[in-house]
Amino acid sequence: MTDDKPVEKTAEDKSYQRREEALEKKLLGIKRDAEEDKYKIQAQKLGLPYSDLKSVPIDPDALSLLDEEEARLANAAVIYKSDSKIIVVTTDPDSPAAQNIISRFGASYKVDVILTNPRSFQGILKRFRTIKRAEAFEIGAIEIKEEELDRLEKEINNTSDLRSRLQKISTTSLLELLIAGALKTAASDIHLEPEPSSARLRYRIDGLLHDIASTDRHPYEKALDRIKVLSKMKLNAKGMPQDGRFTIKQKRISIEVRVSVLPSEFGETIVMRLLDPRTIKKDIEDLGIREDLLEKVKEVLKKPTGAILTTGPTGSGKTTMLYAFINRLNSPDKKIITLEDPIEYHIEGISQTQVDARKGYTFANGLRAIVRQDPDIILVGEIRDAETADIALQAALTGHLVLSTIHTNDAAGTIPRLIDLGIRPQIIAPAINMAMAQRLVRKLCPECKKTVKAGKEELGKIQEALEPLSKYQNVDMSKYPKLDAGLKIGAPGKCKECNESGYKGRIGVFEAFEMSRDMERLILKSPAVSEVQDLAIAEGMVTMTQDAYLKLIDGVTSMEEIERVLG
Repeated sequence: MTDDKPVEKTAEDKSYQRREEALEKKLLGIKRDAEEDKYKIQAQKLGLPYSDLKSVPIDPDALSLLDEEEARLANAAVIYKSDSKIIVVTTDPDSPAAQNIISRFGASYKVDVILTNPRSFQGILKRFRTIKRAEAFEIGAIEIKEEELDRLEKEINNTSDLRSRLQKISTTSLLELLIAGALKTAASDIHLEPEPSSARLRYRIDGLLHDIASTDRHPYEKALDRIKVLSKMKLNAKGMPQDGRFTIKQKRISIEVRVSVLPSEFGETIVMRLLDPRTIKKDIEDLGIREDLLEKVKEVLKKPTGAILTTGPTGSGKTTMLYAFINRLNSPDKKIITLEDPIEYHIEGISQTQVDARKGYTFANGLRAIVRQDPDIILVGEIRDAETADIALQAALTGHLVLSTIHTNDAAGTIPRLIDLGIRPQIIAPAINMAMAQRLVRKLCPECKKTVKAGKEELGKIQEALEPLSKYQNVDMSKYPKLDAGLKIGAPGKCKECNESGYKGRIGVFEAFEMSRDMERLILKSPAVSEVQDLAIAEGMVTMTQDAYLKLIDGVTSMEEIERVLG
């Protein structure tokens, strides 16, 4: 019987094996060095940096911008991502697959390319196993060409047409269609809200949300990823709110889109606000200001110093009003500087600056710096605190025209609000030229609006509100219908032009008072809102409610709309 035990290696055999292993290791090293030299020479020829990636940090969020299969096929991966830049590492930057990746990201970011060798790149591919892979999606700046927009305008006349188009659109074109539909219907916001098995799409049109359609989860999630990349948000951050923005570039204009993503019960809710410069009313004559008040506003704007404050809740048109003021005042002989959060629309010929708390550029600090720039006119997006209020009013007293907004319910509330912030009445009275309040009401659709006889209750409300105006010389009531039993008022109809809503577009309702000697004396007593309101009305102020009823009997809006907005 033969003994099958392995023969024990002698010391000489072990020594020979070690020499063989050492030689093999050395040859492998020489081969690796030769390969590395080859890629270093290639990098020099291409004018690219080279790295073996041993000391280069790899960002998992950046790596997840591509899936492993695509990275493997293209021999390219993203290893770094910031707000404006992406770094792509590849073994063959000239290959069609790598070029495709570089050009896709290049639409939204500055792309830096690093060349590496295949062995080092294999180490990058292994890193994919340690991260949660994001689903692949198409990346690129959204550019709706003029021809494409013209085509969509013919296909999308109203929200019904958009619903029909959404049923046929491909996943990759969903975002373009949503934005094109919003532009066509003049929507200010796009809302995508996830539900258990679908996602709800809504547009905010003329201040009210409208249900447009529901889409499957898959298209919604693809659109979410694409929106995040375009807005320079973190893809894998699912449980935290994020804010970003991107630009829709067209031949004639650029439309800024502000994006908010918020975690909710069934996923992430997306809201996109479209800042279309074509929708902003640039002239104060287009805002719906009553003729007598418009003349007062124009006169106040001629003053070289003092403050004009507009008030109202969010979405009442305050920023539009300020931009209209600036457009009227903008001329080569005036230096105008703005302090905004954020800059919503760009105006040629003025210096616009944006608040950035991370860099210490707050409303207060920014306003201090602006005053040192020797401006003639200063626009402050909002007075939020005592420090900003104090600097703004001091600037109004020292040779500047200051335009700003403040949150109060009405014009009279401006004075007590400033006092509550800690501003001395002795400063408020001489600094303010005009306090103005406003709301936005929907206009009746000109295609389907109806005229109906005012009911008894409606007539009573109108008479109570408007009959006191007959004693004011500044309001010519002879231009309006008689306030008797035969009074007819506007009412909404339904048609495709207004998406069956009865309304199309919005118009402002306003109230404003100028600073008078009696008002100055009252302010020194730190008055209540009601006292300021009573004196302003006694001096001829037409209230927002009265202004709204004047637009009602003029057929511009409806009773239901006035009660919805003003109560």
